[in-house]
Amino acid sequence: MNMETDARILGGIATLSAVVESGSFVKAAKALGVTQSAVSRAVSKLEARIGIRLFHRTTRTVTLTGEGRQFYEEIAPLLSGIENAVTSASGAGTSVKGHLRVNIDPFFSRLLVAPEVGAFLERYPELSLELVTRSLLGDLVSEGFDVGIRFGDPAPSSLVVRKLLDTRILTVAAPRYIERFGRPKKPSDLRHHQCLQFRNSATGQPYAWEFHRGRKVVPVKTSSRLMLTDAGTLHGACVAGFGIAQVMNLGIKPLLDSGRLVDLFPDWPDETFPLYALYPSRTLPPAKLRVFIDFVQTMAKRAH
Repeated sequence: MNMETDARILGGIATLSAVVESGSFVKAAKALGVTQSAVSRAVSKLEARIGIRLFHRTTRTVTLTGEGRQFYEEIAPLLSGIENAVTSASGAGTSVKGHLRVNIDPFFSRLLVAPEVGAFLERYPELSLELVTRSLLGDLVSEGFDVGIRFGDPAPSSLVVRKLLDTRILTVAAPRYIERFGRPKKPSDLRHHQCLQFRNSATGQPYAWEFHRGRKVVPVKTSSRLMLTDAGTLHGACVAGFGIAQVMNLGIKPLLDSGRLVDLFPDWPDETFPLYALYPSRTLPPAKLRVFIDFVQTMAKRAH
């Protein structure tokens, strides 16, 4: 691949980003200072070069295809990295100050952010922080949020998406439960156990139970008379011995180390759940946003 081809691909990727972020070819053309036909040509050339269709196009809407969404999510961190490097090299946006409004998962905020947020703010005396805990992301742009911190793969949108971490999923029970009902020897045994259900707030349905070992994936149908929507309550009910739970590895180590919970299937270690940062604009994220995302990622990795 020669330099001229490189430049064309980079130009096509920049156009793709503008279309995703703005939501239309017309708005992307205005943002880039070119014609709508130029945007369409750039996208078509990029599609031809990489061999996939990026967008579903109608007279009214433009939406990413499945392959287009996967491609965009893979290049988004690379684009963010380039922009952060430019910002750092130019010395622009390096002052951490102002107000940052954060839409954040309640469990993550309570368990990991709250204990360290004071030290974070002491480090940046010109920064003020508003943490809004919610089970659903909502609309970041219309509600005036600078960033969202969420578990689970995000729905397709124009937001910039940055994966911060993949945390393991563990299947755990309290010694009291095991004493009363026995320890399941294999995942399929869970069909005969009380398995606490945790509702996915985005779908309204309980999360399916799966077990991963390398490429092998074993789904198991489980049941319970208790459905929960709060991770803290899930932990509490499990520690009390009411049932078996699937929990994120984040923050669970003290309960395992103390023996209050037991990892039932350490030989099935490969199921993970992602943590993402999502924010509305790709153009030179301000320093206050960059340092907060770095802080969140550090807290998550430390607890992992």
